Amino acid sequence: MVSFPTVDKCASIGKEKHSVVADMDGTLLRGRSSFPYFALLSFEGGGIFRLLFLLLNSPLAGLLYYFVSESAGIKVRATGFVQSPAVLVGKNKADALKKAFGETQPEIGLGDRHTDAPFMALCKEGYIVPPKPEVEAVTTDKLPKPVIFHDGRLVQKPTPLSALLIVLWIPIGFILACLRIAAGSLLPIPMVYYGFWALGVRVTIKGTPPPPAKKSIGQSGVLFVCSHRTLLDPIFLSTALGRPIPAVTYSLSRLSEIISPIKTVRLSRDRAADASMIKKLLEEDELVPVAMVNRMSMFHGTTARGWKGMDPFYFFMNPGPAYEVTFLNKLPPELTLSGGKSSHEVANYIQRVIAATLSYECTSFTRGDKYRALAGNDGNVVEKTKVQANE
Repeated sequence: MVSFPTVDKCASIGKEKHSVVADMDGTLLRGRSSFPYFALLSFEGGGIFRLLFLLLNSPLAGLLYYFVSESAGIKVRATGFVQSPAVLVGKNKADALKKAFGETQPEIGLGDRHTDAPFMALCKEGYIVPPKPEVEAVTTDKLPKPVIFHDGRLVQKPTPLSALLIVLWIPIGFILACLRIAAGSLLPIPMVYYGFWALGVRVTIKGTPPPPAKKSIGQSGVLFVCSHRTLLDPIFLSTALGRPIPAVTYSLSRLSEIISPIKTVRLSRDRAADASMIKKLLEEDELVPVAMVNRMSMFHGTTARGWKGMDPFYFFMNPGPAYEVTFLNKLPPELTLSGGKSSHEVANYIQRVIAATLSYECTSFTRGDKYRALAGNDGNVVEKTKVQANE
């Protein structure tokens, strides 16, 4: 068997344009177990029952992995049909590399176990990543590209123990989520804060909420501009204010509309019409930025690929979900449209203020850019053509 030097012997200087072929578990990732990868795919692709099936299969997969072959153990963990050439281990991985590169020889091959030797031998240089000493994760500032987008329901890495806790908690969490949603939908808005508190949902209010406008004496309304965390932002904003406020949104599922305790105003998705509407909103005398932060320990309350109707349920299924609502200072007159600023300048300024409060970094990504990166579409819903009654 070919012996390879350890990866610390690999000098990166002068190899910026070299092609690198690397194993994933234990090489690119610090963890050597493939369970989190398959658990994530099982839950996101097949739901709780497929994750349960993976958990039940794990003891058998472990026995096959250590006493039969690595390939046999991984096949069991796949919990589904595997397309040819099946699991890429050993010779299969080397064959796949030949097919991908042809006669071209990759410069560097990285692996962490003896079954990686066949594909590493096809590279000009090969290096082994030893299991010890354990290395620290690469910090964000040292990554080749910034990590901006994330999509998925699970907050923590699904280890066998955390996956078991998720499977056991979901039936309890779903019942609890239904109770919490019912409290938010059925209780009067001034009582929702206390209803949430009794059911384990914490709402922290910072800053000074503006009082309701007195239209009898000619006071204009207040436009609250929030950082969009989940579909529940306007509901928790209303909870913090103690009064219902309408929310402007791109789209909501029918289920979300039914359970929403506040009025929602849909944007038309027509760029000109929506731009005109938003410009009118920004002409309000009082613009108040609101920084929203939510904390979840088990499930993310938003997703780009999944069904949006389940977003509120996943958020409220967390054992102790929390929302922090920070009311910032209203914009001074000279920074509004009436002060001579354009709608783009006002929107960008509000974005910077909220980002500074939350310690975020602003980007130039539009809503369409984000959806294309996460879901492969521009986030627009194709309207169904209306069928005439006589057709």
